[in-house]
Amino acid sequence: MSVVGIDTGFELGAAPSVPDEISQRLEAMPGTVYVWRLVILLSLGGCFEIYDLFLTGYIAPGLSRSGLLSTTTQAFFGFAGIGAFVASTFAGLFVGTFFLGFLADRFGRRAIFTYALLGYTAASVIMACQTSPEGLLFWRFLAGIGIGVEVITIDAYITELVPSRMRGRAFAVNQSIMFTAVPIVAFLAWWLVPLAPYGVEGWRWVVLIGAAASMIIWVLRLYLPESPLWLARHGRNEEALRILATLEAASGGAGARPATSPARHVRQAARVGFADLFRPPYLSLVVLFMVFNLCQAFGFYGFANWVPTLLVEKGINVTKSLQYAFIVAFAYPIAPLLAASFADRFERRWIIAGACVAIIVFGMAFAQLTAPALLIVCGVLLTACNTTMSYAYHAYQTEVFPTQIRAQASGLVYSMSRLSATFSGFIVAYMLKEGGVTGVFGLITAAMLIVVIAMALFGPNVRGKALDTV
Repeated sequence: MSVVGIDTGFELGAAPSVPDEISQRLEAMPGTVYVWRLVILLSLGGCFEIYDLFLTGYIAPGLSRSGLLSTTTQAFFGFAGIGAFVASTFAGLFVGTFFLGFLADRFGRRAIFTYALLGYTAASVIMACQTSPEGLLFWRFLAGIGIGVEVITIDAYITELVPSRMRGRAFAVNQSIMFTAVPIVAFLAWWLVPLAPYGVEGWRWVVLIGAAASMIIWVLRLYLPESPLWLARHGRNEEALRILATLEAASGGAGARPATSPARHVRQAARVGFADLFRPPYLSLVVLFMVFNLCQAFGFYGFANWVPTLLVEKGINVTKSLQYAFIVAFAYPIAPLLAASFADRFERRWIIAGACVAIIVFGMAFAQLTAPALLIVCGVLLTACNTTMSYAYHAYQTEVFPTQIRAQASGLVYSMSRLSATFSGFIVAYMLKEGGVTGVFGLITAAMLIVVIAMALFGPNVRGKALDTV
């Protein structure tokens, strides 16, 4: 059962448009070294998004030690606690994905990929210099806006450069490379947060190192072409065909063009605007992925952003908790790479549902265990399941929407995870205070059950289908 019927995208006697021709030719290309190189370059740019997201949890003990923020607060919406720091991060991400997702659709994937990260860099540098909770939270919010725009741009970019038959693997590799930032930020936090090199608190060094390293994006952008499908959908056919020719030449020539039957040509795609997302057939997809994102954020960030704090609550000191979190962090890049072996063999919805069931099982085990070795094992398995879910839905929620509004549509639904994560900071802090670690994982279990039911009953099948025909 699916929430939306699958349109084949064919009409008898219709002449193919340039965008549809490009879509067919992209679909027919083999997975060349050049295509994988583009995926890797985009993924390296995305490393800074992951670095920024995960430093939220890893520098939390340092923020608490510095006296800027506290672990918990008396009031539910306490703006002097770690929950507020998490909330300001995701409030910025919500603004970036919900309100500014149109930028990549209007100005192109390449330009926004570059400039969104610049905004993040500037805001992060200023945030690292703050000495008041208000200043810290404000600049954290602005940094989140830049990252929010960046992440949906990367997803749309990869979706439009990779044929459907290998898109799952491409997103798995993308997530694996991006998640290499997690052990890096975990190591830096473990090393620097307990210290104050040159009189500067360790958490500030962690933020500044990430901001400085992000400037590598100016080098990466020199090697990235614009999406030919985006160019064609905006009437820039000559540029699109020139870039496509480069992609095809890298695959051994233009012989990769698909053969088409004289009687059956791909029809010119109807123009789709943002308002169309709130009408059939897209309305049901928008509702499904909004519900999904509202719930999945509790499972992913409820654990990822709170690992060191959860360990501290279980009686482990700050230094040891950061050490254990560093070990767990190695699962982030490794798990999606292993998942690449089955990424295109199963429908996305079943991969997501299976990962969520495993999150429930390992999460409840983590809540009950106390032995350090077992906590680390459960933490690794939880992380592996979270990253498997992550790569699958990043691919899923971009390929189901049309090219003209792909970034804006995926940004619309993805923003719900940012909205959810904004409040999850307060909710998790409250549950931690009232119910301990068990209460936190009870919350995560409820959210994951909703995801499993939604995906199993209403998720559309997309495996192997070309863009704009799913």
